[in-house]
Amino acid sequence: MIEIIHLKIIQEIETQKSMTAAAVNLCLTQSALSHAIRKLEQNLQVSLWRREGKYMQLTQAGQELLTLAHRILPQIEHNESKLKQYAQGSIGSLKIGMECHPCYQWLLKVTSPYLKQWPQVELDVKQKFKFGGLGALLNYEIDILITPDPIIKSDLHFEPVFNYEQILIVGPSHPFRNLPYITPEQMSSETLLTYPVEPNRLDIYSLFMAPKGIMPRRHKTIETTDIILQMVENNRGVTALPHWLVQENKERFEIFPVKLGKKGIPKQLFIGIRKADQLTNYLDAFIQLSKQISFPMST
Repeated sequence: MIEIIHLKIIQEIETQKSMTAAAVNLCLTQSALSHAIRKLEQNLQVSLWRREGKYMQLTQAGQELLTLAHRILPQIEHNESKLKQYAQGSIGSLKIGMECHPCYQWLLKVTSPYLKQWPQVELDVKQKFKFGGLGALLNYEIDILITPDPIIKSDLHFEPVFNYEQILIVGPSHPFRNLPYITPEQMSSETLLTYPVEPNRLDIYSLFMAPKGIMPRRHKTIETTDIILQMVENNRGVTALPHWLVQENKERFEIFPVKLGKKGIPKQLFIGIRKADQLTNYLDAFIQLSKQISFPMST
């Protein structure tokens, strides 16, 4: 069987034109090198060298093996270098899963500088894990989970990124516009616009209306943030989103924030990773950069 050391031997002998010099460069004794050659020739049942005076000349079979060495050894060296970089955390693949539907505008602010800082890291955002991404993280289908609702597991770590407030967003002529806050009961006559998510995963249901047994007059689901905000601007309904989305879109849409209840609904965004990956440089760099891209909490 041809092994890597055989390829290195034949390449080194051809380069040095001397078994002694080749043995020194390969950190082998000359007898060990000679033994490896004889054993390989016996196994292959073919001569790889012939002696011509003081020099070793490759046979046709030896030339074939040398060609293989020239092709294979650089690939091995390249992959060994990459594996060392993986071990040091300087190269790899970063797959991000989202459980925060409106967070894509924030994520773009993180990924843009990150891609420049880590050019050897392949980055991918897994949209199919917008919701229910915990299993994907545990099963190594994603490397990072961005979520406002972490579920504590012994082999996972959730790092807080920033605080925000979940608020109601209304249009310019909506009667709630100038109120300091609204009550759950006031939502009973409203059309609520949300992403296509189960109601129990929506904060306005689980933390605001459901405890009071209140339901909106109508619940309409829309997939994109821009369409939701266009509908709100044109008084086709109201929506509940992070307050920073109002700040980010106030130049594009005429929309206004209203506090949900007197105390509001404070939230936190988290980044979840596997504990085994905590020391991986490029993962930690993403988390640290994410913490720098935050938004004000207050309305």
